[in-house]
Amino acid sequence: MQDRTKPINSLVTPSRRSRVTPFYAMEVLSAAAVEERAGRHIVHMEIGEPGAQTPLSIRQAAARALESERMSYTPALGRPTLREKIARHYRDVYGIDVPASRIAVTTGSSLGFLLAFLVLFDPGARVAVASPGYPAYRTILESQGIEVVPIETSAASRFVVNAAMIEAEHERRPLDGVLLMSPANPTGTMMTPQTLAEVARTCDRLGIRFISDEIYHGLTYDAPARTALEWSDKVVVVNSFSKYFCMTGWRIGWLVLPEELVRPVELLAQSLAISVPTLSQIAAEAAFDAREELEVLKAGYARNRAMLLQELPGMGLGNFHPVDGAFYVYCDVGHLTNDSMEFCKRLLVEGGVAATPGVDFDREQGHRAMRICFAGSETDVREGLRRLGGWLSGAKR
Repeated sequence: MQDRTKPINSLVTPSRRSRVTPFYAMEVLSAAAVEERAGRHIVHMEIGEPGAQTPLSIRQAAARALESERMSYTPALGRPTLREKIARHYRDVYGIDVPASRIAVTTGSSLGFLLAFLVLFDPGARVAVASPGYPAYRTILESQGIEVVPIETSAASRFVVNAAMIEAEHERRPLDGVLLMSPANPTGTMMTPQTLAEVARTCDRLGIRFISDEIYHGLTYDAPARTALEWSDKVVVVNSFSKYFCMTGWRIGWLVLPEELVRPVELLAQSLAISVPTLSQIAAEAAFDAREELEVLKAGYARNRAMLLQELPGMGLGNFHPVDGAFYVYCDVGHLTNDSMEFCKRLLVEGGVAATPGVDFDREQGHRAMRICFAGSETDVREGLRRLGGWLSGAKR
């Protein structure tokens, strides 16, 4: 009789799907914590997180709810009152009518991506993403057996993926999906309305499923962002309360779905999450009434952005992507190093500044780049620039 038992070590061997590359921004955060435990002061410019507290009116709404409401399960798609507020947001900000029935509240955009990928793609599907791009896209897609197709951006396309690039990749080998972010992480670049419209229409024409990550909407500096929903009702939009609304730790986001996908997403959410934390949903409802406070925070990011755009060139870091939105500068450091990982380690240990190596966002060219986040306080950003300039001067000697 054939022995079908497995070696005891195989019982604790991780699956192939779990063998993913680290999220290096989080690795840098952990390394910075080690330095801080040793008594050093570190300026954090690595994590894409607002440095400010969640606006007071949002926190007060949550505190009142804790005193007066039961924190029970909600429907898997979210509280009806929150879904209605999100629908009203699309009418007020974009002038388009999105029924609340098409909105699914999620535990951060992270669960939104997981649900979107599960409902749209089967294992073996091919999904294109921008490079450089948000590293968690690749990790979540690959963990589901989906092939990630990076499309390298360049100055020729203003560092965004356009319709011609998608069509060319699709002709080489058919794509099942395209996932793009505008404004983008790590670059801060934003599609023009014409580019976004062409991408949405091209995906519809070619039968490619389009996911539009709009998490940095609200954080633009020269022109407002436009939603892909203006040009297609087949697109899946992912958004979150984390960035503009300053609610990272509350872990709440949303999807806008074609009607046909709402029920499948609901069924998946029932088992994967049951429901989104009730307290976070209540707080998110209050977020739409905190615009005055949120615009003050955004004005701070704008001042930090201006500071970096003025100071970085004088340090020899003037080659960066257009910073249209979000709160990042993606710098070319290829004239200083061919190993952005080691470069950022040295900057942390020797300079006291935490920044993210470009390899987090681009496996091919990221060894020549570094991302700096300017979402902290003006004081911290100013100090980070002072330290960065001093360290670079010393490193060049």
